[in-house]
Amino acid sequence: MAKRDYYEVLGVSKGSSAEEIKKAYRKIALKYHPDRNPDNTEAEDKFKEAAEAYEVLSDQDKRARYDRFGHAGMRGGSGGAHVDMEDLLRNFENIFGFGDVFGGGGRGGGGGQRRRGTGQRGNNLRIRVKLSLEDIAKGSQKKVKVKKHLVCEGCRGTGAKDASSYSTCSTCAGQGYVRRVTHTFLGQMQTTGTCPTCNGSGRSISSHCTVCRGEGRAYGEETITIDIPAGVSEEVQLSMSGKGNAGMRGGPAGDLLISIEELPHESLKREGKDVVYTLYINFADAVLGTNIEVPTIAAKAKIKVPPGTQSGKIFRLRGKGLPALNSYGTGDQLIEVNIWTPKNLSSEEKALIEKLRNMSNFQPTPGKNDKNFFDKMRDYFS
Repeated sequence: MAKRDYYEVLGVSKGSSAEEIKKAYRKIALKYHPDRNPDNTEAEDKFKEAAEAYEVLSDQDKRARYDRFGHAGMRGGSGGAHVDMEDLLRNFENIFGFGDVFGGGGRGGGGGQRRRGTGQRGNNLRIRVKLSLEDIAKGSQKKVKVKKHLVCEGCRGTGAKDASSYSTCSTCAGQGYVRRVTHTFLGQMQTTGTCPTCNGSGRSISSHCTVCRGEGRAYGEETITIDIPAGVSEEVQLSMSGKGNAGMRGGPAGDLLISIEELPHESLKREGKDVVYTLYINFADAVLGTNIEVPTIAAKAKIKVPPGTQSGKIFRLRGKGLPALNSYGTGDQLIEVNIWTPKNLSSEEKALIEKLRNMSNFQPTPGKNDKNFFDKMRDYFS
């Protein structure tokens, strides 16, 4: 199923400010929050959709790429990758505050406080993927090995040695959040935030994991499959959510940002959606005309060079260029004619050229061709 437009998901316009986008996300996220909609998969999907839209539109760089390239500029092969609901809920609470987002005591009408770890988010990673013109034309799938921080296999990201290493956090009494009261000229103001001692988990660790020493992650290598859409260019940066460095102590992973490097083609040059080929022909073929094969991205194509073709003439092969990214249409292949001039001539060839120079028809004015003479020229220069 095609993804909905992110602005449509949040119910805002493209010109909306960052604050308007944030307010719209909060409204939708509260409406479809899992604590308000227990065991409701449709509401969960709506919550995930809103979180994904806000992640892009709240980031200045991601929003600029999305406005220019649409969903194709955001993806790098994550496709239907698993989205951790705990991470989404944790991010939501980090943005708007941990407690009392629904009013009253517990959330979801007395469902009890949900405890979630809020470890430090992992850093984004940047990699560069090299693509040939053929890769760009049809899209490609690349497998890359990325060295990064991975979730620790010893403790599965918790940082604890085992289950017995946990105890209730003494700072928040296991709630995962703390309330603070400040005095202002308007009176007392109460705010709620993540517990600084347990990072929102509600638990403290007495014995750390021996593999990661309590960090919850370890340095390693992961093979990642990247689906690259057709028509990308070096201006496009793809991203894969959650494929960057693992977070510390259960924190969400960063993103993998993919830059494109176009490898030069042996005979074709890219110009936007079009590709250009420079065709060198000899003088006799330019005068008398010929049929010749030229390379294209997919295969070879035969073109007709009519008699009297001038240097600089451009022929066009419709639809032989590159597809447009995230839109319809395909570019063309342009064939630019260059007449090849020989440098090293025999005495007989020089005599022919002298004879040609003395002919009035050699001058760049309309006239009749000496066909017999040009037939001889073709024999020498072909």
